[in-house]
Amino acid sequence: MSDNEHFLSDNEQLMKKTNAHILIIDDQEDILFASKMFLKKHFETIYTLNNPKNILKLLSENQIDVVLLDMNYRIGFEDGREGIYLLKEIKTFSPETIVILMTAFGKVETAVEGLKAGAFDYILKPWDNEKLLSVVRSAVDESRKEKKKVLKIPKQASVFIGNSSSIKRAYSLAEKVAKTDANVLILGENGTGKFVLANYIHENSNRNKQPFVHVDLGSLNDNIFESELFGYAKGAFTDAKNDTPGRFELANNGTIFLDEIGNVPLHLQSKLLQVIQNKSVTRLGEAKPRQLDVRIITATNIDLKHEVSSKNFREDLYYRINTMEILLPSLKERKEDIVPLAKFLLEKIIDKYDRSEIVFEEEALDQIEKHSWNGNIREMENRIERAVILCENNQITISDLDLDIISNFDGNDDLQLAEIEKSTIEKVLQKNNFNISKSADELGLSRASLYRRMEKFDLKG
Repeated sequence: MSDNEHFLSDNEQLMKKTNAHILIIDDQEDILFASKMFLKKHFETIYTLNNPKNILKLLSENQIDVVLLDMNYRIGFEDGREGIYLLKEIKTFSPETIVILMTAFGKVETAVEGLKAGAFDYILKPWDNEKLLSVVRSAVDESRKEKKKVLKIPKQASVFIGNSSSIKRAYSLAEKVAKTDANVLILGENGTGKFVLANYIHENSNRNKQPFVHVDLGSLNDNIFESELFGYAKGAFTDAKNDTPGRFELANNGTIFLDEIGNVPLHLQSKLLQVIQNKSVTRLGEAKPRQLDVRIITATNIDLKHEVSSKNFREDLYYRINTMEILLPSLKERKEDIVPLAKFLLEKIIDKYDRSEIVFEEEALDQIEKHSWNGNIREMENRIERAVILCENNQITISDLDLDIISNFDGNDDLQLAEIEKSTIEKVLQKNNFNISKSADELGLSRASLYRRMEKFDLKG
């Protein structure tokens, strides 16, 4: 082929570029360079990041269609846990963004876990260029479909409120407080929709064009608590290669949602109080505070008043975070909403899987109404999604839902309730070979809550 033919071929390639925005995140500069050089031949805009801490900032400032996300960042840690955590953060912050996982270690089990957590696909490094291009193109197509769904569905349609007086009262309070900058504390059992309510407050506030940053405090260990929340300066510690903003700074002018605040250790609560009180944050390794304009919403399933009286939670922090307190009822307290909620979730899930013809059998709806739903909405959504995947003949049956243990008690028999709870947890643990993460997710509980219940019922692997 002549030089002119090469030139024409390159021009043809440029003309065929897909109008898509791709973000590649990896801590190895050679990987970033090689992948960018290859993908920019086929897609209009390629961003690269070598520091995963800056993901949310970049997502808030740009419309990203597809993220290629490395699963390991710290030397000596090759289990992919960072990648799974970052995946969940991306899907929470920008649900329509499609994520492809990348790993050099062939950890297929972790990659499969990533698929369950919302990843579109995974690539093993070193990759085959044609395979990489095929996966990214498919991901871009999926991104287009997701964006069309977002345009079709009004924001309010994504929230099920219900008709029970308790849930109406909670959302009525949320609407009133949304127009203010008051700090909000959301209380409720696991799975009752605390994240959904926090996001609802943000979307109905004057800050709704600004970032909504969700932080799962229960998943932050003591070592990374300050760097994650407050950020750090270059050189503040061994791996601090760049100046990096924390979650509070990323949420500036918007809303930060501090989930599971009841799990913050006492010795770290004072640091959190100082930021909330002073409306400023000081990065690790810096001396000068940075001013903040951020709305703070917190949530917990723990009785904070009891924790305050037990000296496990600072009283001054408690009063700082709950200018307005909103209690979300459990499904046991809103029986009339159970079947309508199940139908709402089914509509949402069949839209996700593009299987609009699926319906519940009447017997399945009866069983749904009788079930105890200890994991509340999260448990129900997990069960229905599983049923949509398993069902045949477009009808969800009792067996598809796997509701083996049905609670028909009237709420007065505490012993019966405890036995049902113990039996359910034991069954799920055994089914998952005592994998705590999988079992907690299936039960609609946090890992900490599951550990407490295992201790309570003396369940050991």
